[in-house]
Amino acid sequence: MKVLVTGTAGFIGNQVELSLLARGDQVVGLDNVTPYYDVSLKEARLERVKPHSGFVEARTDFTDQTAVDELFREHRPNAVINLAAQAGVRYSLENPRSYMSSNIDGFLNILEACREFGTEHLVYASSSSVYGANTAMPFSEHNSAEHPLSLYAASKKSGEMMAHCYGYLYGVPCTGLRFFTVYGPWGRPDMALFLFTKAILEGRPIDVFNNGEMRRDFTYIDDIVEGVIRVLDRPPAVNAKWSGDLPDPASSGSGPFGVFNIGRGAPIGLMSFIEVLETKLGKRAQMNMLPMQPGDVSETWADTSDLEREFGYRPTTSVEDGVGAFVDWYLDFYGVKE
Repeated sequence: MKVLVTGTAGFIGNQVELSLLARGDQVVGLDNVTPYYDVSLKEARLERVKPHSGFVEARTDFTDQTAVDELFREHRPNAVINLAAQAGVRYSLENPRSYMSSNIDGFLNILEACREFGTEHLVYASSSSVYGANTAMPFSEHNSAEHPLSLYAASKKSGEMMAHCYGYLYGVPCTGLRFFTVYGPWGRPDMALFLFTKAILEGRPIDVFNNGEMRRDFTYIDDIVEGVIRVLDRPPAVNAKWSGDLPDPASSGSGPFGVFNIGRGAPIGLMSFIEVLETKLGKRAQMNMLPMQPGDVSETWADTSDLEREFGYRPTTSVEDGVGAFVDWYLDFYGVKE
């Protein structure tokens, strides 16, 4: 089929496109290559997909409604994977308007185009950040998530609610995936693994928040991509058992809508994660022990039982193997001599 992927120069989007192309799908990749982080890394990712005959690049901004409509009119994608977003919890404290523009206005343009052009399935990126102040572990899609702690989280939760409305009002099949701390080769420079690796290799201290008392459900990129494509191939249906008396946030009785956690389902302590990285690098980390940052949470843990039951999703990559793969890529990509 023909799939429109937004965020084609991004970490997850680029990997998803490679998998789609490998199985024979046509891919239209939308990205405006913003300078939020190193543009040269984004361009290098794009060079991985450009040689494929089934790939068409659309370098445009999805906050431009006219451009999005023209793109849909020209290519008529069967399905859409919306991974474009302004990411990052901490940056949302400094520049909240960029999150509203991208994660609300841009997503609205995608939803509207899916409605107008009859897209068969929209899969979109949500985030574990939506759980916010929730402390019941593991995080379940069936529990309320109404207390986000950052504008980034609020924008992602808003996207889920917008998608529900388009399922209910217009019958647009929408599936949201709440990503849990994705890492691996070609990852984002603003994420902990990238920052830690760069600092350790350069002999600089790393910032360790909440004095290291953090746990994260680190999920390897290949496992994430497999889950995204499994979900893409099966649009959601109306939940005939849904009840307004006991409303289930993960599904709908009034439209084709679903929300799933996508993570490894096995959190690891931050200090243990750093130890794995130290072992792979063969160097010890110098650490700045710092308090918790505003908008952050001390623990994430995905209940992935729904995704496993519905789609057979079972992530298999250990943290040791995943961190090792990232370190190998980093050393090669940046020409670092061990």
